[in-house]
Amino acid sequence: MFKKKSISDKLPANVDSEKDNKKKRTVLKKMTRPFKALRDYFVGAWYELKQVRWTNRRATWALTGAVIAFTVFFVVLVMLLDAGFEFLFDKIIQ
Repeated sequence: MFKKKSISDKLPANVDSEKDNKKKRTVLKKMTRPFKALRDYFVGAWYELKQVRWTNRRATWALTGAVIAFTVFFVVLVMLLDAGFEFLFDKIIQ
């Protein structure tokens, strides 16, 4: 019987090897793509960090003090409310 010839049979041998090399390159690109994405992420993050306008030391300490003061205030407030409700419920239960 007759054998059906494909286009690749008519091409010279070096064309097939070029196709194989191209396939290998695309597979290699796909394998290294996660590393490229990770590198691009860190490059972008570094670029953004360079654009940040950082506060000076004095302003940083002032803001830190404000955060600590508000935290202490609300801790004391919650403790007083807890003690007040505990006292109130003890009086109701007795």
